Amino acid sequence: MKKAAFFVLLLVLSSPMFGQGDFKASAHLGLPIGDASDFATFAIAVDLGYLLEISDEFSAGPAIGYSHSFGDDITSGGFTIEVDDVQFLPIGGEARYAFDSFFVGGGLGYAIGINDGNDGGFYYSPRFGYNVSDKVAIMAAYRGVAVDGGSWDLITAGVEINLN
Repeated sequence: MKKAAFFVLLLVLSSPMFGQGDFKASAHLGLPIGDASDFATFAIAVDLGYLLEISDEFSAGPAIGYSHSFGDDITSGGFTIEVDDVQFLPIGGEARYAFDSFFVGGGLGYAIGINDGNDGGFYYSPRFGYNVSDKVAIMAAYRGVAVDGGSWDLITAGVEINLN
């Protein structure tokens, strides 16, 4: 898995050699939903990607990210259990379709589990956004990781910066 992560990172860093595209970096705040809401209070996430222009409206490319969900304290029967934070390193690809100033898209890949006992899983993230300017966009996303026995899901809102 480390070799695959290194390969994707190398691909992201070398992508400018392959054609016209845009480096994108984003930061998000999120709320855990579903299974994740039982164990975490809120989350932060960052992403880095390189989107190649396939057509005037469609772009796609490699992406890598990091998400950190902050564990909750669960009280039951007079006992309090402190739940550990949950971290993922999603590696994969992203695609986006733009119309006017709006866009829809998503990411697919594998999220490597970073914290102890976290095996990771299939990563998926549909999203939509609005380009405020050529350099800044605001977006909302659903981020899910299919894990053994369930899923780890977040709803996020964030800001994306075009680094070119």
